[in-house]
Amino acid sequence: MTYPQSMASLKFQPFIKWAGGKRSLLPELISRVPENFNNYFEPFVGGGALFFELKRLGLLDNKKVYLFDKNKELINTYKVVKNHHNKLLKLLKVYQEKHSHDFYYETRAMDRDENFADLDPVERAARFIYLNKTCFNGLYRVNSKGYHNVPLGSYKNPNIYDENVINLAHIALQGATIEVADFSKTLDYANANDFVYFDPPYYPLNPTSSFTAYHEDVFLDDEQKRLFEVFKELDKKGVYTMHSNSDTDFIKELYKDYKIDFVDCARFINSKSCGRGKIKEVLVKGY
Repeated sequence: MTYPQSMASLKFQPFIKWAGGKRSLLPELISRVPENFNNYFEPFVGGGALFFELKRLGLLDNKKVYLFDKNKELINTYKVVKNHHNKLLKLLKVYQEKHSHDFYYETRAMDRDENFADLDPVERAARFIYLNKTCFNGLYRVNSKGYHNVPLGSYKNPNIYDENVINLAHIALQGATIEVADFSKTLDYANANDFVYFDPPYYPLNPTSSFTAYHEDVFLDDEQKRLFEVFKELDKKGVYTMHSNSDTDFIKELYKDYKIDFVDCARFINSKSCGRGKIKEVLVKGY
């Protein structure tokens, strides 16, 4: 497949780190993108690696884009980058200058305040990016109350933000519909010949490897089955559907009637160094 290079000089890329991010898997994903599709959906946007790459390649030109996630702080940050990036950059500079052990834990504790949801969206976005770039291994993890609980990382001089990356993300996000929404919302918007890429919290490889707490709701068997039903319904509507997940018997049995490819993916974010490196994943296609 030959790709247009209309925006190749604009090196769009994720502006945050994200557990399970797909930057290392982009060649595999791009090679499986439908030849022709209408609108584009990422119902678990996370770091948005595939979105930014498709944008760079010009494959989203003149198409509607829908970026969803249930993580309210993540979606707020996307909206701020889209609409108020200059204010965000000024505040991130302040965060960069204030960074310290005490400042990190004071900033992390902000979501314990009952008025946190009423905080200025730009302030919340700056906090989100700051914690993302300074916490242990770049994890976003919350407890059952929805409070961020990742400890400070061991970075000596963390780079809190890259002005150019955020400026380019601001450009890439223009025209995109960005919403806090459950993945099932895709059924309300997607039509035949649209393209949906599902990148949910992965099904655990074993009982001790579960990491699904990107927000206060867990994503295990019942949610994976519910996602499968949405995948199936979209396929029936003629929507191009692609889904990344772990190479487990549970996932392979669930999607046994669809095309499953096996790919090697580099895992960079893990609480234990032995958990990083190459790992097998599955890519399921409904086309």
